[in-house]
Amino acid sequence: MQWGMRYLMCPPEYFDVTYSINPWMDVSEPVDRDLAARQWGTLKTALEAAGASVEVLPPQPGLPDMVFTANHGVVANRQFVPARLSFDQRQGEPTHTGRWMEEHAFGIVQVATPGPHEGAGDCLPWRQDLFAGYGQRSDRRSWEDVAIKTGWTIHTIHLTDPRFYHIDLVLCPLDDEHAIIAPSGIAREDLPRLLDLIPQPLILTPREELQFMMNSVVVGSTVVMPACSDRVRHTLREWGFTVVVVDVSEFLKAGGAVRCLTLALDVELRLP
Repeated sequence: MQWGMRYLMCPPEYFDVTYSINPWMDVSEPVDRDLAARQWGTLKTALEAAGASVEVLPPQPGLPDMVFTANHGVVANRQFVPARLSFDQRQGEPTHTGRWMEEHAFGIVQVATPGPHEGAGDCLPWRQDLFAGYGQRSDRRSWEDVAIKTGWTIHTIHLTDPRFYHIDLVLCPLDDEHAIIAPSGIAREDLPRLLDLIPQPLILTPREELQFMMNSVVVGSTVVMPACSDRVRHTLREWGFTVVVVDVSEFLKAGGAVRCLTLALDVELRLP
C-alpha cells in the first residue's frame, strides 16, 4: 500500500443519533456514549499497535457525526479537498477539519461543484488513482470537477443500494492486487469494470456485507475490521494479512464502522 500509516480521528464526545439520514439510523435507539468512547479508544489503540500514527481532531458540540472523519474531505499529496456534504446536519464538519489541516501544513483546495461529494468516505485510493462513488450521497459531476481541479485520476462507480451509500461500504482496497468488495451496493453495469481493475477480489456474501466487513482499515499487513467471518479471515490469512477485529457496534447505530471513523493523511497519488 502507498498509504495507510497516518490517520485523523475525532473522539465521540458529542456522538449521538438525533436524526436519521441513512437506513441504519434509528433515533429511538439510544447511544451509549461511554461505550462509544471505549470502542473508539480501542480502535485508536489497534491502529497504533499495527504501526499507524493517529492524529486527534477536537470534537465540536452540535456535530454528533463529526466522529466520522472520513466524510470531511479527501486528502492526497498533502492537499485537502473539503467535502460538500449532502445533509444540513453535517455541513459544519469540513470547516473544522479544514482549520486543522491548515494548522498542520496541508494545502486547502476549494472546488466549486454542482452537487455534493462526501469526502474520503466516497473516494478511496487504489494504487495511485481514486475510486469514487456516486448515486447515493455524491454527484458524479462533482468528482469530475475535483479531478479537473486537482489533476487526480478518479474512476467513478455507481452506487445503487441506500444501505451502502458510500464507496467505503462497498470497497476496501488491501494492496495493489487485493480488495474486499460488497457487490450488492454496486450498479450491475459497473461491477464488471471494477472487477477487471482488481486482480484478486474478495467478494462478500450478503450476510458479510451487513456486518460491514468492507468498512475496514489496512495498516501495512494488518486489516482492522468491525467483524470478520471465518471464510474472510481464512482468505485474508492466505494473502498474508493479519486480521484484528474491533467492536464498533455503537457507531453502527449511525451507519458507520472502522473506515468511517478514520481519515488517511498520507495518501500519495500520481499526477499528469
